[in-house]
Amino acid sequence: MIFGIPIQAFAGQLLVGLINGSFYAMLSLGLAIIFGLLRVINFAHGAQYMLGAFIGYLILAKLGIGYWPALILAPLAVALFGVVVERLALSRLYDVDPLYGLLFTFGLALVIEGVFRYVYGVSGNPYPVPPALAGGVNLGFMFLPIYRGWVVVASLVVCLGTWLLVEKTKFGSYLRAATENPKLVQAFGVNVPVLLTLTYGLGAGLAGLAGILAAPVYQVSPLMGSNLIIIVFAVVVVGGMGSILGAIVTGYMLGLAEGLTKVFYPEASSIVIFVIMAIVLLIRPAGLFGKDA
Repeated sequence: MIFGIPIQAFAGQLLVGLINGSFYAMLSLGLAIIFGLLRVINFAHGAQYMLGAFIGYLILAKLGIGYWPALILAPLAVALFGVVVERLALSRLYDVDPLYGLLFTFGLALVIEGVFRYVYGVSGNPYPVPPALAGGVNLGFMFLPIYRGWVVVASLVVCLGTWLLVEKTKFGSYLRAATENPKLVQAFGVNVPVLLTLTYGLGAGLAGLAGILAAPVYQVSPLMGSNLIIIVFAVVVVGGMGSILGAIVTGYMLGLAEGLTKVFYPEASSIVIFVIMAIVLLIRPAGLFGKDA
């Protein structure tokens, strides 16, 4: 017993919180990259997450391509879609008020969601767990589904790898420099527009990867992105707008906080993240890892 609660129930809710936190971290990481490097508030991120799940579902249902190839193909397809969107539309909005980028991505999200709702309705479609990750492991104090454990490990690896790419590599230094002084970086022979396009594609691809990872956990539905995007924005705000490390740490932290709230005070589990966001903004308006203006 922990605080009068059976250890199985406590550990189970911690696992649920960790799984939710894994998706929060990956999605907020993509948002943080796009905002931190492009200064675009990407409201289409939830739709791109849904798009990744649906692409995985469709290539399985229509082409018979299984989970493992879809784990590569779905994020690449969403990243390519992001590249096209950035080249055709977003690249024209960098020099105007950021509100235009927000409105464009919000409208794009509505269009994508509307198309899928028209074609597939609002009911969810199941995506089977791959046979290699089916079943679970009895840890004694809880039963751990193998796929849930895979999601947590995959999310940690992706988040750490992305942070290292942006913060510790030459490519990442070019990205950061291009956002601070694009004309100077261009003078050194670096193709800044291509860098910005790749950045948006990377953020969109992370959303698509989160979507295909989520497909066997949640039902694939046109509404799955819109149900999550507001929470992910709250995670980004708490971590600090544009802070990559903040997005990762805060995603897991708030996922665990949500899981623990379901144990001790279930009625508040749906609002606890927003309560934490309000408290953080009152104490530190720039977020936990953000830099003051």
